[in-house]
Amino acid sequence: MKQFLRVLFMITMGVFLSTNMVFATSWAYPFVVWDDHTYEVVDESITNIVEEIGEVTRYSDMETYSGNFSNAYPKGTKYYSIHGVSTEEAIAVEISEGEYKKAVRKGEFQADKRDVYPLIQTVIISVVAIIAIAVIIAIVITLKRKHN
Repeated sequence: MKQFLRVLFMITMGVFLSTNMVFATSWAYPFVVWDDHTYEVVDESITNIVEEIGEVTRYSDMETYSGNFSNAYPKGTKYYSIHGVSTEEAIAVEISEGEYKKAVRKGEFQADKRDVYPLIQTVIISVVAIIAIAVIIAIVITLKRKHN
């Protein structure tokens, strides 16, 4: 039983230590991702917006995510189509209420399409559950030995 708990502890420590690594990313320009394409937000005001086409679903200036991700604008920032301009060329990003900046399409978003955080969360919850079960088993065995 002690050997089992030692192995379980070592595995748990390995999982926790490996999930605490931080990877910083350096960005060349502010951007948003829409429809799996990167749009560089340029310093050009836009007034002729047409309709809302999406919004930022995740923000980080340190890590890369999938979906409608941005390295400069918070979650909830709206994207709009521009009158007379194809969304394959550019979109508008609402930087504040009623103020829009042009975002020029740079190409397909090159980030890893998998979001690892749900996997990490599942692993951590599983490890905690295994530890809890092991502790309960150890307590039950100890109590049985004391009563015998």
